Amino acid sequence: MVEQGGVEHWARDVRTVRVIGAGAMGRGIAQLVAAGGVTVEIADVRLEAVTDAVTQISAMFDKLVAKGRMPADDAAAAKERLRPVGEPLTPFQECDLVIEAIREDLETKRELFTALEKVCPEHTILATNTSSLPVTAIGAVLNDPSRVAGLHFFNPVPLMRLVEVIPGARTAEWIPDALTDLVKRLGHEPVLAPDAPGFLVNHAGRGLVTEALQILSEGAAEPADIDRIARDVLGLRMGPCELLDLTGMDVSQPVMESIWTGFYTEPRFRPSRLGRARVEAGLYGRKTGEGFYKYVDGAKQEPPEITAPSVETRPVWVHGDVREELGALLSTSGVEVESGDEPSSQAVVLVAPLGRSTVDTALAEGLPLERTLGVDPFGGFFTRLTVTVHPALDKDTGRACLAALAATGRAITVLRDAPAPVAQRLIASIVNVGCGIAEQRLARPADIDTAVRLGLNYPRGPLEWGENAGADRVLRILQGLHTSTGDPRYRPSTWLSERAALGLPLTETGTTPSDLTP
Repeated sequence: MVEQGGVEHWARDVRTVRVIGAGAMGRGIAQLVAAGGVTVEIADVRLEAVTDAVTQISAMFDKLVAKGRMPADDAAAAKERLRPVGEPLTPFQECDLVIEAIREDLETKRELFTALEKVCPEHTILATNTSSLPVTAIGAVLNDPSRVAGLHFFNPVPLMRLVEVIPGARTAEWIPDALTDLVKRLGHEPVLAPDAPGFLVNHAGRGLVTEALQILSEGAAEPADIDRIARDVLGLRMGPCELLDLTGMDVSQPVMESIWTGFYTEPRFRPSRLGRARVEAGLYGRKTGEGFYKYVDGAKQEPPEITAPSVETRPVWVHGDVREELGALLSTSGVEVESGDEPSSQAVVLVAPLGRSTVDTALAEGLPLERTLGVDPFGGFFTRLTVTVHPALDKDTGRACLAALAATGRAITVLRDAPAPVAQRLIASIVNVGCGIAEQRLARPADIDTAVRLGLNYPRGPLEWGENAGADRVLRILQGLHTSTGDPRYRPSTWLSERAALGLPLTETGTTPSDLTP
């Protein structure tokens, strides 16, 4: 085996990698390895799959050349590095690394690794591309589990630059650094992930989808409402409901349940009853033609945006810190905005609740409930205005409010009043889950953010996002949700509350006990 000092030497001198499994993941990994200058042996129990894989990967290199994204000489050299070997246990000559990419079943993987241990050279690292199974459990059956690690690529491998490097409990200390250096050599971005439920990306991803399902289960919003807010206010490429439809509820629900039970029913990861019901009903999403949306010829059928009523606008009075910003937006749109300390008897009253409901905000400020609506301040009113309506609102006042807000030209989403507006709940959950990962020292702050940006395509990592939004604001939202609902899913992470109190960045570890000793 390699000593710690030889890690960089090992990664630089890797000559041959065997990829076992010639499905979509295996082909993607083999393409990346060959393009990175390393000979790749392709193996599968289905011999025709090996032949097909070489043909398809070669065709991909040809397409890259045709698009001007790869020199012809490089493509020819990469194709020469593709070596079909047939059966997974075909005798090894020289092999520095085996990457297993077979079906996601613990016993099947254990059987393969047990057999590999008997025939692989002693120096060969055995890596699993599992997306959900414990690396420690896979290696536990081996005589020498120290040579087993996780190397989790994302599909499609050539385009998804992130790779999770996952040491098991018995993995040799030098191997994670060696695999990290190799991933960099191949042109991808490695992050060190824990051998914990969901590893890093799937763990961090629970913040968005579980909270979206919680909002749906409360009847506070419809799927299209949540997705539009996620896209327009938070800047996500895809909303949580359309994401679940794309992944498939038959895939996502078991992952949610696995992570929840894997962390011994941690409330932050608690799945929704809606997910299980949809799986049982076969409403998986795109693959079945119906999920949170219906699909016709693969196209999502999304309900139209609301149309504001054609009624006469009334004067608007804006409460609180957003008076200047929201008032200016309305004024420049031709809406009469009152400037007094109190609203007139005819004015529509707008409040901007943060971490609490419109009703609680109005009651706390002594405002007339029948004329008060909420407008979510999160996101700065630049794209979409989210309006919250409570049961005691006068209907005519509500219609006049929508007419006034429509004059701004912004898209409008109207929701039932809830413990906090949708955008605030989504961002607070995303940040809190990320902070929880950092708090438990499961991953370095920089790795958490990198994994989420590259693996989930979020505009920012959760710690960066919390820093940008303001740790104090996020903490206030969570505290308000926790107080209002009593649900422990909203208890703030110590990482968040401590750093908000100390004025430290969420993205930095700060001083630790090890900093004080030689």
